[in-house]
Amino acid sequence: MAFLKTILIILLVYYLLKFLVKLFAPRILSYAAKKTESHFKQAFDNQRTASEEKVGDVIINKKTSKKKGDSKKVGEYIDFEELD
Repeated sequence: MAFLKTILIILLVYYLLKFLVKLFAPRILSYAAKKTESHFKQAFDNQRTASEEKVGDVIINKKTSKKKGDSKKVGEYIDFEELD
């Protein structure tokens, strides 16, 4: 009897959770979508206001360049001669 009661409780909890997910999932997803939209909109507005310049301003964005030379030395090259 206890085994059947346990199975019944497990099935009841399973179907109850399934029902609650169907009921609340659209609301939760809608809330998450609105929050994400507002976050992206705020980030876009912040970027746009930061990049606004007056007409006629000259802006030079210079990238720092690194030397492309060999920075690490492997060692000395030794030319061996073959002896007869």
